[in-house]
Amino acid sequence: MAEQNDLIRLSAAAQADGLASGDFSSAELTAAHLDRIDAVDGDLNAFLHVSREEALEVARDVDARRAAGETLHRLAGVPIAVKDVVVTRGIPTTAGSKILEGWVPPYDATLVEKIRDARLPILGKTNMDEFAMGSSTESSAYGRTLNPWGEDRIPGGSGGGSAAAVAAFEAPLAIGTDTGGSIRQPAAMTGSVGVKPTYGSVSRYGLIAMASSLDQAGPCTRTVEDSALLHELIAGHDPKDSTSLRDPVAAFGEHARRRDVKGMRIGVIEELEGEGFAPEVRARFEESLALLEQAGAEIVRVACPNFRYALGAYYLIMPSEASSNLAKFDGMRFGQRIVPEGGATAEAVMKATRGAGFGAEVKRRILLGTYALSAGYYDAYYGSAQKVRTLVQRDFAAAFESVDVLASPTAPTGAFRFGENAEDPMAMYLNDVATIPANLAGVPGISLPSGLAEDGMPAGIQFLAPAFADHRLYEVGGALEALLEDSWGGPLLDKAPELKGGAK
Repeated sequence: MAEQNDLIRLSAAAQADGLASGDFSSAELTAAHLDRIDAVDGDLNAFLHVSREEALEVARDVDARRAAGETLHRLAGVPIAVKDVVVTRGIPTTAGSKILEGWVPPYDATLVEKIRDARLPILGKTNMDEFAMGSSTESSAYGRTLNPWGEDRIPGGSGGGSAAAVAAFEAPLAIGTDTGGSIRQPAAMTGSVGVKPTYGSVSRYGLIAMASSLDQAGPCTRTVEDSALLHELIAGHDPKDSTSLRDPVAAFGEHARRRDVKGMRIGVIEELEGEGFAPEVRARFEESLALLEQAGAEIVRVACPNFRYALGAYYLIMPSEASSNLAKFDGMRFGQRIVPEGGATAEAVMKATRGAGFGAEVKRRILLGTYALSAGYYDAYYGSAQKVRTLVQRDFAAAFESVDVLASPTAPTGAFRFGENAEDPMAMYLNDVATIPANLAGVPGISLPSGLAEDGMPAGIQFLAPAFADHRLYEVGGALEALLEDSWGGPLLDKAPELKGGAK
């Protein structure tokens, strides 16, 4: 048996190969990750719930099936973590909110069904900003998650738990959701890889909705190939989701292994590389582009003038849809019920339940959304934001007429310190300025590490592709990953500091 530290540091693809060749068992691999969680997560707080017994039971079942000669999915036996906004039968699901504390769903999200059918042991549920509202995982009702690169730094959000779990070698694979960058921005902050698939290509059935026209589940991993393999598994048409696409799922893993960008035209978005972006983030971005150019890609500047309005449009559309989606948490239909003293009218129960169950950021966005949807302001705010959304979509369409993919830094800065933006919602919202346009247009995006800033924290580079062309992300991502690791002498996460309770 390989040493525990060696097992957990393997990529998911390498773990799958080791299981197939009999180098180690799924039970050994799963136990190694559970031991890692035990060792470091008391400080990290990446997990809200750990499913030890269920994960080991699935692992032992995989080992028995493999020993019997059964043909299994390539990732069978490789452990995975799931963001707590995704419904899991028999495993508590809270969306990071007190209003759902203790809820154990009676059904699985479609993507979880796919994971269970492929027999990946589910390690547990990861921490997140409450109802996915935030960019730092500070708004979780169950405590903040630390960044493995620095205990005083945020891991990004809303899916900071999934990104931190992967970066800390607690899980080789994780599921996140991306409404305005909640997979890609945490990936950039933690030195990991995150992918937002084309809207509708991964079923939203069983995701606790924040903004239905923007939400999209996707993979969080340590390598581009691992994201490609997980993407293949969870994608596909679902009749339970009215927005689900019928397009066939591509062999994303093959595209990730091509590592050839000769002749690829990469457009640099002028509106997403200048003012507001930290100098060291821009420097790592330019270094990445230079490597791609040396490998045969053509780098061109592209103007997307309406991207400057995307942030404002998003923060009208998203709260509006959130206020509608969260209306069901009223203490009567869904969520906990708090009955106030002195009377139990419907209005009193709703007020008491929501007052105690929702955190400050959720209340802020519900108020914003309800106001924007009100009769006197609908056209001025929500209606106008939807028009801007159309303009952003047209900018993408025009850009993709001349380039294969678009590129930008994933986030304007590296991971900031806890509390740094807590009292300034606008500063927090600006963290999503580069990721939001993709959600408004429904196009896919990937973030992968581009290097370290002067303070030792990771920076990320983002690529965007046309809808249904997710494979291009894996081609350019896989190529750049290999080029960068050659220049670094190995994966960026090898440079991460030691965590309390365990090795790197």
